[in-house]
Amino acid sequence: MIRIAVPNKGSLSDAASGMLREAGYKQRSDNRDLILIDSGNNVEFYFLRPRDIALYVGSGELDAGITGRDLLNDSETDAVELLGLNFGNSTFRFAKPIGSKIDSISNLKIATSYPALLGKYLESKNISAQVIKLDGAVETSVKLGVADVIADVVSTGTTLRQAGLEIFDNPIFFSEAILIGRENQIGNADLQVLIRRLQGVVIARQYILMDYDVPNSLLVQACELTPGIESPTVSPLQASDWSAVRAMVKREQTNDVMDKLWELGARGILVTDIHACRL
Repeated sequence: MIRIAVPNKGSLSDAASGMLREAGYKQRSDNRDLILIDSGNNVEFYFLRPRDIALYVGSGELDAGITGRDLLNDSETDAVELLGLNFGNSTFRFAKPIGSKIDSISNLKIATSYPALLGKYLESKNISAQVIKLDGAVETSVKLGVADVIADVVSTGTTLRQAGLEIFDNPIFFSEAILIGRENQIGNADLQVLIRRLQGVVIARQYILMDYDVPNSLLVQACELTPGIESPTVSPLQASDWSAVRAMVKREQTNDVMDKLWELGARGILVTDIHACRL
């Protein structure tokens, strides 16, 4: 039985549990539960603070977990990224007081909850600055005079603006939710099933299934619009000069592709959600 860590709270928690449910795993119904055993899938789930997950996985106490790429890189553990999950997207950015003339972080005091991640960035850029580690709410550190600027994870920027701060300089790091594990456990059969299932959900969320009818004289042009993953499925219709086509299409391209197919001469264009897949 493999042991998997899931965020117990925060922005990643609900989305992580939702993805695991879509992948066929049981998830807790009571947010106070700390452990859930899914014997049918040979998995034990542990609900932990997102920041602690990389530490438990890296030390070998747990086999895998879902956390943020930023938290993994800040943890400096032996855990490795196994799969990007395409949710919880954010950037690690510098922020200064709104209207401030600061345009460089050199020789400044920088408050952050991600000292290792920031330290790696400063070292890579050969920048000298004082890193001030805080456990949270770094936005207030500038107003209280503890720091000149901050370095923090930004999703929408609303919290920064409410604290009188604005983003400046280039992004430090791009993050999203990821599945992590240890290199010596990647071959574990149950872990491979987990990876395939989650990958199937990620892909299913990115694509839709498109069906349409098209005259055989336009079939080549239509298939160029919907090439699918390997190639589209083409089936003959009762009307011998028409064919039915089925193909996976990127979700964000759905309406554009439908418009182009209609203009080409395709009819009966239908779109269906994909709930899971294996490719």
